[in-house]
Amino acid sequence: MAGNENLPSGIPAMTKTAAAPQCSKGDDTADFGDFVRNEDEELDLEEVVEPWYNYDIKETSHVFHPICLGEVLNGRYLVGNKMGSGGGSTVWMAHDFQETKDVALKVMASREVLVFPLMGPCLNWVILRDMPMATRMSAARQLLEAVEIYTKLGLYTVYSTDLNERNCMWGMAPLHNLSRSAKYEALGRPPRQIIPLVDLWKQGELVRPVELPENLRTDEFYLSNFGLAMKLGNPIIPKGYPPTDFCFPDPLHKMKPSFACDMLSYMVIFGAIYLRFPPFRSWRYLIKCLGPLPEQWKGLYNHPQQNFYRTWTLF
Repeated sequence: MAGNENLPSGIPAMTKTAAAPQCSKGDDTADFGDFVRNEDEELDLEEVVEPWYNYDIKETSHVFHPICLGEVLNGRYLVGNKMGSGGGSTVWMAHDFQETKDVALKVMASREVLVFPLMGPCLNWVILRDMPMATRMSAARQLLEAVEIYTKLGLYTVYSTDLNERNCMWGMAPLHNLSRSAKYEALGRPPRQIIPLVDLWKQGELVRPVELPENLRTDEFYLSNFGLAMKLGNPIIPKGYPPTDFCFPDPLHKMKPSFACDMLSYMVIFGAIYLRFPPFRSWRYLIKCLGPLPEQWKGLYNHPQQNFYRTWTLF
């Protein structure tokens, strides 16, 4: 298990501090979520979870590690809910028996597990739609301060992968003083299903991610992932794939990543926070708005997904 300390963030000018629900800790006998009961519930679950074939070694080289609700990892972390999933990991809400608090466990396809503070929802347009301008601009400032700390450490991101909407998160009121049944009352009981169609070496489950109620979200704003960060001047670039909405084209044309790429990605996030929707609908639209790429870059595109190439050849 690899630990991670609280991530840096500025103190917002206007902060909403959510009140944590109160309940006795006596009830720890509640079961873990609800198994789907019919085909309709299976289809509903399928729409919001990672594909089952992410766990199949015949389908992908980056096989996810199967996890079940109620499982205890490293003899310390009791998995109680699902926070989400990404291209190479799943994220789980777990109770740390040693520290007596809830944490987020990022379970990588490599079977490494990163322990993070438990955060609230990531940047999404449903939340932004009804959010006041002052709150949104406070979030933008906090994110800029986090990027400043990042750069003062001499770090920048590869393909700006760490600077995207999935890694920008609001805070969450603490729930570690609640029993498991009270947590489910606050967050909802997660539907779950045994991973189908794959002969797994251990049992795993597909679990619906938490939808955090607005009354548990706080206005603290965090940059939560430094998975592909590297020191300036390091000649070895970690492998990774860019999120198309937040990546600028320099590294995709054999240009070295730089702080400038991170700032450009930050400005895309700022635009999304300000406008309440992504400023660029596609890479083609980005080039239409910002102008063509340098002529000398033509023919240097090196991203393996060739379907994007047509977008980047508008010179």
